Amino acid sequence: MKKLIPIVMIFIVIAIVITIFLSMSNQKKMVVIHTGNNAKVPVDITLNHFQDTQCGMTITSKENSAQVISPEGKTWFFDDVGCMVLWLEKIDFKEQAVIWVYSHDTNKYIDGKNAWYSRIAKTPMSYGFGAYEAKQEGFIDFNQVILYMQRGENLTDPYVKQKLLGK
Repeated sequence: MKKLIPIVMIFIVIAIVITIFLSMSNQKKMVVIHTGNNAKVPVDITLNHFQDTQCGMTITSKENSAQVISPEGKTWFFDDVGCMVLWLEKIDFKEQAVIWVYSHDTNKYIDGKNAWYSRIAKTPMSYGFGAYEAKQEGFIDFNQVILYMQRGENLTDPYVKQKLLGK
């Protein structure tokens, strides 16, 4: 009987640890990929429940967020346009991808390939690319955003930041 008590105690401790981990995973349930978006429309995200595919950050605001939809209807989410661009470089369907970005001027998701971008927006990962539906002086198009991200010419570079913001 004395030999069984340590074994039973070990099983009880293991059961408690497993229960704690399972309860923690059930509470969080972050969404990284949404399937079945065959209409290729922006998914209505729940803040603090969706996670950036590239950097892993929780999406806490729709502002600056982006979504990429594959031809098969899978949707990936991003908290920053810069994260989305970095991720796009790794996928094989980037030309066929449908891209939605949250617009600063209209406060809705717009076509990311036709949006205009500020280079000095305050964004979650500090890349600085804020999307707008209407073109303004100094704004760039989506292809230029890709080029600047490929070259590392965004607000995370101190030289670029000083040049653009004077800081």
